[in-house]
Amino acid sequence: MFQKMMKRTTTKKEKPPKTDPTETIPSSSAATAASVIVNHSSRTAVSSTVQPNNRQIPYPNTNPEMVVVESLPPFRDVPVAERQNIFLRKLQICSLLFDLDDTAKLAREKEIKKQTLLELVEFVQSGSGRITEIVQEELVRMISLNIFRCLPPASHENTGAEPADPEEEEPYYDPAWPHMAIVYELLLRYVVSSDTDTKIAKRYIDHSFVFRLLDLFSSEDPREREFLKTILHRIYGKFMVHRPFIRKGINNIFYRFIFETERHSGIGELLEILGSIINGFALPMKEEHKLFLVRALIPLHKPKSIVMYHQQLSYCITQFVEKDYKLADTVIRGLLKYWPLTNCGKEVLFLGELEEVLEATQSAEFQKCMVPLFRQIARCLNSSHFQVAERTLFLWNNDHIVSLIAQNRGVIFPIIFEALEKNIQSHWNQAVHGLTGNVRKMFLDMDSELFEECQHHYIEKTANAAAMKEQRELTWKRLEEIGESNVSSTEMTWFW
Repeated sequence: MFQKMMKRTTTKKEKPPKTDPTETIPSSSAATAASVIVNHSSRTAVSSTVQPNNRQIPYPNTNPEMVVVESLPPFRDVPVAERQNIFLRKLQICSLLFDLDDTAKLAREKEIKKQTLLELVEFVQSGSGRITEIVQEELVRMISLNIFRCLPPASHENTGAEPADPEEEEPYYDPAWPHMAIVYELLLRYVVSSDTDTKIAKRYIDHSFVFRLLDLFSSEDPREREFLKTILHRIYGKFMVHRPFIRKGINNIFYRFIFETERHSGIGELLEILGSIINGFALPMKEEHKLFLVRALIPLHKPKSIVMYHQQLSYCITQFVEKDYKLADTVIRGLLKYWPLTNCGKEVLFLGELEEVLEATQSAEFQKCMVPLFRQIARCLNSSHFQVAERTLFLWNNDHIVSLIAQNRGVIFPIIFEALEKNIQSHWNQAVHGLTGNVRKMFLDMDSELFEECQHHYIEKTANAAAMKEQRELTWKRLEEIGESNVSSTEMTWFW
């Protein structure tokens, strides 16, 4: 009996104490906050176990409606020795998460948080004092709580409707953006501040933080993507330890876009960042960078939505060729591999990009790919879509391209001569007809003997084709006569 009583007493002592649900949790005590992980089926959520310093970033379990938020004095009214403490207290206010879709709900508390964020931005930007490591940790944690969230479903997701043309879709504007913009501004000011020591900051702006930052590029709000582009570019420039990781992360986003989804809102912004990165590549270029060109950038010509990011993609491709002219053959053959067959709009884009690449191409590399290249150009010259044919003829307005053609006219003239003659004889568009005449005259002035030789071969080929056509028609006529005579013989046999 005594042992049973002792056992009950021990059990009671081991039961954990009840907690008050209205108790405020200080932002500096991350370990005491409850971890609430929010996922959305329509977007790829970041694993809750991948967080800075290998620990979860908890969402505060304090309900903002049950907390009295009081505004704190500005930094200028606080003694210098107390500013770090007041900074921490302001971060605690900014860590409260409100429903920003409903502007009327908790309007006073939201305004206090907004003004507090503005004060933090001003303090970090002014460089009034170095921020301690503890404050930096809490600052990054507060920013993470606000920006790393579940994005709403994209316009093409979970609707059951046919996917629309991305170029025709209206941009989405997040109603919470006026509030979120201040948090992004604070992060940017912290990253670019001369008082931010990278040796300390890299403990909190770590690979996990960068990974989730990259994940936010799928946001449909163009204002958020623009801020993300600027911040990631600054992180790439300041934190050298993150450079390979950022390039690999962008690479993986491109792979998923090309081979799986073909839908991503931030491809253009990521390519803009890459444009600056490629411009800074040292020579000789690493094999890793060349593989990135072949495996990621060139296949980006495949998706139908290329019009949304082609300008940035073309800049990156041209940067590679300008950095290393030996890559011109690889790039041109890559363009030919993904050349559109039925999309005339894409063909016009490809022709524009091809001109930029050829502008940076040397004669030795040009000779490696000129035969398949001008076979494709000949097909474009005869396109029934006047914009494709016209854009192809504009290539002869580029002096460098004309120089390359002139040096290799013995190979190029015979390939495209027939296409030019067909345009002169039968193309329906007068502008294309006139431009073709100009190019033809240019060839005549460049090498009259070669022109006459090509013309002689064309006339001979045309005559042979006409003779073969006539022979084919005669053969069919004879077959029809034989068939008719066989039918007549069969009918006579049945009659008798």
